[in-house]
Amino acid sequence: MDIFYVIKEPLVTEKTAKEKTDISEYHFKVDSDATKIDIKRAVEAIFRVKVADVRTITVHGKAKRSTKTRRMIAAENWKKAIVILKKGNKIELFEGV
Repeated sequence: MDIFYVIKEPLVTEKTAKEKTDISEYHFKVDSDATKIDIKRAVEAIFRVKVADVRTITVHGKAKRSTKTRRMIAAENWKKAIVILKKGNKIELFEGV
């Protein structure tokens, strides 16, 4: 898998910002077909850092009710990756957030 298609977007929330201060832990929305090895290679190549660990979670889409048609519409499932970097490494994209 091409490394530029693996990572879709960074996830920046209050919870992820708090977790980042304790250890170098970053959250990304990734392609649902990406493996942990693909995610590790993509992060190391794009951000030029060393990755210690990668954890993945499949987030199930929530069901939403359409007001016009009165039907339930299911959002798509997506995959979240939690990337922990080795000591001394940090991603500049997340600094100051």
